[in-house]
Amino acid sequence: LAIDMDPQGNMTSGLGIDKDEVEKNIYDLMIGQAGVDEVLQKKAIENLDVIPTSIDLSAAEIELIGVDDKKFIIRNAVQPIKDDYDYIIIDCPPSLSMLTINAMTTADSVLVPIQCEYYALEGLSQLIHTIELVRDRLNKRLKIEGVKERLNPVLEIEGVVFTMYDARTNLSLQVVENVKENLQQNIYKTIIPRNIRLAEAPSYGMPINLYDPKSTGASAYQRLADEVMNRE
Repeated sequence: LAIDMDPQGNMTSGLGIDKDEVEKNIYDLMIGQAGVDEVLQKKAIENLDVIPTSIDLSAAEIELIGVDDKKFIIRNAVQPIKDDYDYIIIDCPPSLSMLTINAMTTADSVLVPIQCEYYALEGLSQLIHTIELVRDRLNKRLKIEGVKERLNPVLEIEGVVFTMYDARTNLSLQVVENVKENLQQNIYKTIIPRNIRLAEAPSYGMPINLYDPKSTGASAYQRLADEVMNRE
């Protein structure tokens, strides 16, 4: 199961789903206007179900002001169908928001992609801090909000994966070396390169392993998938 929690909807469109044609999506689930069975797109691709998103999701945080247990909406919705799937992958927005917190209270682990660019490093420490808050801490703010337990005590960082690596530039190498030296986390050996076929695939609404399974990008993601599964 793939769940798109990003209002931009890149996962949704990248898997061939027309956001404008979907009757109900994750936004309707978040605000209580639909159940999980109503938003599921069954077999969007063989062996893959999808819960799509839309730009409306960007307004959900405002609409949920004052709603009890809003941090656990997705967790509670997914719980009844959780055992139907081998893996559930949640695509999060790049910002740290209530949408991201919902994903983190639902997930068992977080896989952190880092573009091999300087600015990508700046948000990394903040993300790790947020993961630690969700997992460990009962800080003053959470107590004020009435949270008497950890949001997700089992949450862990699955690992960090480098993307958009360009072997021709010193910057890509510097970013990789900087993270390896300063980040005490699992870092996957597989590095995803910049690849034209990877860039083309979303415009055709296909994952890279279907669009061009013999491309360099497809091979890299296959190695990453093997590496993730072998860590279990």
